[in-house]
Amino acid sequence: MREEQAPQPAEQPAEGVRQPRTGAEQPWDPEDLAEAEGKDPTPENVSRAARKLAEEGPAAIDKTVP
Repeated sequence: MREEQAPQPAEQPAEGVRQPRTGAEQPWDPEDLAEAEGKDPTPENVSRAARKLAEEGPAAIDKTVP
């Protein structure tokens, strides 16, 4: 008979090891967000991206950039 092992807890990162960055930690311009969304930085797209950054803050980046 085979003995089942208890599930192991998820490993925690070692102390001092940096987590991957999402990109939201750095400042983003509306032009950057428009381009990250695959759009040309036209005045309309830049204006929409500026509104999105103002409304959502860093979450706008997290939703767009994997």
